[in-house]
Amino acid sequence: MSRPVYIAGTGAFLPGDPIPFERIDSVLGGLTKAPKSVRKWYESRTIVMRELLDVSYVHYAIDPATRKFTEDNVTMSVKAAKTACAHAGVDAAGIECICYGSAHQDQMPTASVRIQEALGIERCAELSIHANCTSAYKALHCAFEFIRNGVYKNALVVSSSMSSSELVAEYYNQEKLDKESLFLRWFLCDGAGAVILTSDPVLSKGYELTQTFIESVGGKKKSLMYNERPAYWMPPNREYEEARHHLRQKFSNALSSEVFLEKNGSVFFNGLMRMISSGNIQIEKIKLFQVNMPTKHIIDSIMDECEKIGISRSSLYSRLSDLGYTGPPMVFICLDSIIRNEKMEKGDLIVSFVTEVSKFMQAGYCIAA
Repeated sequence: MSRPVYIAGTGAFLPGDPIPFERIDSVLGGLTKAPKSVRKWYESRTIVMRELLDVSYVHYAIDPATRKFTEDNVTMSVKAAKTACAHAGVDAAGIECICYGSAHQDQMPTASVRIQEALGIERCAELSIHANCTSAYKALHCAFEFIRNGVYKNALVVSSSMSSSELVAEYYNQEKLDKESLFLRWFLCDGAGAVILTSDPVLSKGYELTQTFIESVGGKKKSLMYNERPAYWMPPNREYEEARHHLRQKFSNALSSEVFLEKNGSVFFNGLMRMISSGNIQIEKIKLFQVNMPTKHIIDSIMDECEKIGISRSSLYSRLSDLGYTGPPMVFICLDSIIRNEKMEKGDLIVSFVTEVSKFMQAGYCIAA
C-alpha cells in the first residue's frame, strides 16, 4: 500500500535586492554590438513588454556595481535547501534522497551531488533532472513516488535557475543576435526553491502532496524554445562564432493562438484537464491555483479557459509582478510563500500546472490542506 506524502518544510532564495524592470539593461549590460534593426526593435518594445508581462522587479545573482556573479545554481540551491531543512526541523544528514531540477546543465559532476557535498551529506540517493520549466515538477514527482512507495522516508526536492548567465551582454555573440534571443531578457531571472517531503506525519506542516503529473505532448509540435547546440560537444569558439549557444524563444500573444490551440482548447487547458481527471481533483475545492507561466497575457488566456470549468480567477496565485520569472524554481518559491503566508482550511487544495515550450512538456501537482 502507498503511504501519504507530507510537506515537512519549504525554502526559497532570491539573490540580491529587487531590480526594477527599468534597470534590467543596466545590470545585464548594453547590446552595443547587436544589429541596428534588432537594437531598435528591442528598445521600442521594452515599454510595451513592461505592460504585457506585468513584471515590476527581477532578481539577479549579479552585483549591480561590478556586474560580477555573486551566486551559482549550486550555492542558491544550498541556501534554499538549508532554509527548507530548518523549516522542517530536519538535519541535512537525515535527507535520504536529493532530487534536483533545472532548465539545463552542462557541468560535470552534476548539480545534485554538488548540493549533497555542500550540505555535508556523506551518502544519499540523488537525481539531476533537466527539462526546462517542468524539471522542478519532475524532481517532485520522483521524490513523491519514492516516498509513497516506501523507498525513502525523507527527500529534498530543490530547483534553481541562473538565467542571468545566459542573458548578460558578454554571453552573446551580439553581431548575430535576433529577436528570439532577446525576448527572454525581459522576464527571466535568478533564484532557487526547495521542498522537504516526508512520510512522517509528525513532521507535516499540515499539507499532503496527493498527486504529481508529468507528460509530453510535443511529439508532433515544433520547438518554440531552444538553442542550436548539437547532441555532441563542439569546439567552444565555433559554437560562439555560429551563436549556437544563444537561448531562443519564439513568442505569441496568447495561449489560444494557433501554435497552442488543440481540438478542445489550449495545450495547457487540455493537459490540466487530464491531470484533474487522473487525480480525481475536486475543482470546487481548489483554493489556490499556481500557474507556472512567465507572462501576464498568457496567464489571462489560461484563466479565461479555467473559469469555464469552475476554477475561480480569484484563486490564481502568482508572484510574477514582484519577483519576475525564475523558471523551474518558481513553482517552489511560490509554494514556500503559500505554506508560510496563506491561510488554508482543511480540505482546501493547492493546484499547480505548467506548459513549457521547448517541446511542450507539461507537469503539475495537487496538495491538500
